[in-house]
Amino acid sequence: MLSELSIKNYALIDALQVQFDSGFSTITGETGAGKSVLLGGLALVLGKRVDFSQINDISRKCIIEASFNIEYFNLKSFFKTNDLDFESITILRREILPSGKSRAFINDSPVNLSLLAGLGEQLIDIHSQQQTQELINDDFQFHVLDALAQNDTSIEAYQHLLKTYKSTQKKLVELNASKLQSQNDADYHTFLLNELIEVNLQSIDLELLEVEYNTLNNVELIQAELTLANQIISSEDLGTASNLISLKQVFHKLTHTSSTYQSLSDRIQSISIELDDIFNEIESEQSKLDINPSRLSEIDTILKKVHDLFSKHNVNSVQALIDIQSELELKVDSLASLEAAIIAAENALESQVKQLDTAASVIHKRRKSEVLKLIKQLETILTDLGMPNARFKIELIQIDTYLYNGKDHLDFLFTANKGSQFLPLKKAASGGELSRIMLAIKSILSNYQQLPTIMFDEIDTGVSGEIAHKMASIMEQMSLSMQVFSITHLPQIAAKGQSHFKVYKEDIGETTVTALKKLSNEERVLEIAQMLGGKEVSDSAVAHAQQLLN
Repeated sequence: MLSELSIKNYALIDALQVQFDSGFSTITGETGAGKSVLLGGLALVLGKRVDFSQINDISRKCIIEASFNIEYFNLKSFFKTNDLDFESITILRREILPSGKSRAFINDSPVNLSLLAGLGEQLIDIHSQQQTQELINDDFQFHVLDALAQNDTSIEAYQHLLKTYKSTQKKLVELNASKLQSQNDADYHTFLLNELIEVNLQSIDLELLEVEYNTLNNVELIQAELTLANQIISSEDLGTASNLISLKQVFHKLTHTSSTYQSLSDRIQSISIELDDIFNEIESEQSKLDINPSRLSEIDTILKKVHDLFSKHNVNSVQALIDIQSELELKVDSLASLEAAIIAAENALESQVKQLDTAASVIHKRRKSEVLKLIKQLETILTDLGMPNARFKIELIQIDTYLYNGKDHLDFLFTANKGSQFLPLKKAASGGELSRIMLAIKSILSNYQQLPTIMFDEIDTGVSGEIAHKMASIMEQMSLSMQVFSITHLPQIAAKGQSHFKVYKEDIGETTVTALKKLSNEERVLEIAQMLGGKEVSDSAVAHAQQLLN
């Protein structure tokens, strides 16, 4: 419940602080006294956007603060989810700075405006004449029927299934799009892959192949040069080996004359051994040489294919081609895996459809079971509110479309007069009738769910006399389970309040300000008497006021 409201520097309010009681409170005041200003300030602290033209003194901060007793409203989860400290007396505060910036707080913790509004919606329902138009809104009509049907848990479960279903639908669309693209690319990817497989890249050592190619391509030249090298070494007259033998003999003799030459002799001996080894290796290489045109052609073909693939794929190594081959294998194989994923998604979707249909059917049956009960309650209350011929027809039809709250199409049809055809509310009910219907619905809802504090802003427009008494009785009955405010011009309603507040203007120096005060019993008598007979209060008006209050 709203326990205290403080407004500073907003419109005609300079500084206002007022405490409220539980139960039924009425607020009265002359037209233009500032009731709309009071509601505007309250709306700001509940998260409404700022209209800076409403700030009275732009050089000072505007502060609006509201205290709520939320001990019994099951809001601890909201505070935990949003990382806020829970207090049974929770304070919402809104500050509008001279710079134009706005700040919001919950229990002194800074919050964004959407969070403030989210909590505000769960604490107080300011019901204006404009909000009466919610009656013609499908969402509100479903809300009413679902409240009676206690459908909250069922709708929550349905919405979870619907979210999963839509996710699977989206996934299936994406998979089919990928499959179509893969099918378009499959032939080309397969062609590229087969080109790479045909070359057998894993068996290719490009460096060795190029060496072998160069050898086979120059085998005659190599043979001739190796033969010449052999001759240079082994020729009997001028060969290197023959000369080296003579050189060895020279130094062998010298070593007998002096040990100084032993080192040179040893080095010549080493050269002789190395030369013999070179000669043997040349002979070995000569033995390996083979003129093999077919092998040369084979290598030439492989090298040409590899270099063509280098050019086609814009790479310069066999390993890069191997990596591309792996990627192509994945792309070619992906079509099969996509088809498997599509089948799995289609099966999942089929299962989810069955679950959704079952959940939607539960919601529909619960709603259907409450239709006649809701009609009866509405017609009973409206009879008391001076609409004895009011009749409702609520049509609930299952459709094939999955909506956010089930698979139902809902029509609230109404007629206020005997013999008239049933029409949608927006066509069949006047503004005054809509107000009474809304009051009836709010009254019914209060029996089925824990509503927040509710403030009716002139819901009694267009009624008087006994109907006003009935409306007041309904609001008084509602106040047994919740805090109810009624901003009213009717003395019959004002007198029903357990507490009575008056909005008024007063001049302070050169400034007119709006104020709000709680009336004493004597002040209530005077206020209601003036509402009955005008400012010139007669004895009969006072007596009538006392009668209403009693």
